[in-house]
Amino acid sequence: MDLLLVRHAIAAERDAEHWPDDGERPLTPRGVARFARAARGLSRIAPPVELVLASPMARAWHTAELLEREAGWPAPRPCEPLEAGRPPSDALAALQSEGGRSSVAAVGHEPGLSLLASLLLTGDPYAARLELKKGAAALLAFPREPAAGEALLVWSVAPKTLRSLAR
Repeated sequence: MDLLLVRHAIAAERDAEHWPDDGERPLTPRGVARFARAARGLSRIAPPVELVLASPMARAWHTAELLEREAGWPAPRPCEPLEAGRPPSDALAALQSEGGRSSVAAVGHEPGLSLLASLLLTGDPYAARLELKKGAAALLAFPREPAAGEALLVWSVAPKTLRSLAR
C-alpha cells in the first residue's frame, strides 16, 4: 500500500471567540488559493489514490475537498482517528482496516501526522521527526499491509514545491 500523508492548508488563527470549537476553524482564503495550486502539483507526482480519509475537523476536511476538486482524488471519507490530538496508533488501526487498497491518502494535522509517520517508519512515534508544513505531503510505501516499523519514506514535499509543479 502507498500512503499519502497530507497536512491541512493554512487555517485561521486559533480564536476561542470566533471558533469556540477549534474543530470548526476554517482555512483562510490565502490557504485555499495556495493549496488549490499545491493540489494540482501533487496530482502530478502522487500515485493514483483509491481512498481519501480525512479528519472531520473543518480545516482538514476542506483541504480534502480541495484535493477532490483540484487533483481529481475521490471524495473524502471522515476518519475521526485523524483528528488533532488523537494518538497515532488510532490512525494506524484505521489504515489497517482499509487492507487491500493499493493507495490511501490521510489528511490531518500536526503533530499527529508526524507521529504517525514515525510510528510507521520506525515502530516508535517519537523516534523520527518528519515535519509537514501546512499544505505539505509525504508518500510512504509498505511492502505489505500497513504496520508499525514497516514503511519506507518515498518522498516528502514542501507546499512551495508542490505549487511549483502545478500546471
